[in-house]
Amino acid sequence: MAIKVLVVDDSSFFRRRVSEIINADPRLTVVGNAANGKEACELVKVLQPDVITMDIEMPVMDGITAVREIMKIAPTPILMFSSLTQDGAKATLDALDAGALDFLPKKFEDIARNRDEAVDLLQKRVAELAGKRFYLRRHNVSSPAIKTLSTPPGRNMSAMTSKVRPAAISAINTGRTGSEPALTAKIPLRFRASGKKYQLVAIGTSTGGPVALQKILTQLPANFPYPIILVQHMPATFTAAFAARLNNLCSIEVKEAQNGDILRAGVAYLAPGGQQMMVDGRAVGARLRIIDGGERMNYKPCVDVSFGSAAKVFNDRVLSIVLTGMGADGREGARMLKANGSTVWAQDEDSCVVYGMPQAVAKAGISSHDLPLDRIAEYILIELGLS
Repeated sequence: MAIKVLVVDDSSFFRRRVSEIINADPRLTVVGNAANGKEACELVKVLQPDVITMDIEMPVMDGITAVREIMKIAPTPILMFSSLTQDGAKATLDALDAGALDFLPKKFEDIARNRDEAVDLLQKRVAELAGKRFYLRRHNVSSPAIKTLSTPPGRNMSAMTSKVRPAAISAINTGRTGSEPALTAKIPLRFRASGKKYQLVAIGTSTGGPVALQKILTQLPANFPYPIILVQHMPATFTAAFAARLNNLCSIEVKEAQNGDILRAGVAYLAPGGQQMMVDGRAVGARLRIIDGGERMNYKPCVDVSFGSAAKVFNDRVLSIVLTGMGADGREGARMLKANGSTVWAQDEDSCVVYGMPQAVAKAGISSHDLPLDRIAEYILIELGLS
């Protein structure tokens, strides 16, 4: 049975263009079109699509509001179309917070190197998201545990000094007061700290990564004793906005990595979109080197590149984690880390938006633990002797 798709956009030309691409794939069929979010909400009840493609800026009801409403009435996998601008980045991240699972640039020439590649990518993304309705219901996305904080009017985000503490996040999750311990859930007997010594935490992810990273990083304390490198598949215009958002939410500092940055404890460095982030030098005083993305590279940034360079500098002292994402990026870098004696974890299938990257690591026998997303931060603290 074909995957049912609802196409939502205020441009009749774009609706027609997307519909033609989707209908060209025998696995997919467009069952309806909507010109705004209000129409989309009404059609979702009637058509019960498997996947929705959604524009952000629309009259009557915008895409972000529509995502929130759909997650309340009938949680459905949603693929957002976004402009590659600073405003587009913020709106897309808001849509992901609201429950959308993935996004693509609205200009197809920004998606890939040629039209055929762009068409194939769109079709694959839609097909990959199909069947995630159960995931949405299982993880209760209609009432997200972590809310986005906005910058108060007239204040620069970098000037803000108050951060969301782990205890506050825990209170949101459980309904407890902030005076209670942040981590109270029973720890499975099968998980034990390895006793290894570390100097770096490295995390790689793609589809579903923005929400996954937010969930993990907001639970780390301000005095986190090691630097963290983050590799998220994301366009160049998005990474600065994403880093700023995480920095506003987290107790640790989060920044978009810059060439020459010295790795500091308690700071998470997000690889800039369109480029590659490499760890350089020696473990003590290690720096980040930001280089051209490379025409032949499928991913910019690439998890394999960052993980591989970390393996050379830090040898056996890296705690690395591969989170939700499409494809197999991270497998070879994780293999290098494991060969040098470092630790590799993977997110488990049940908690992934797309079980691609973690599956590649798990099937290759590289990961020592396959962990649920909502416990990863807790396990990081245990492994590092902080809990």
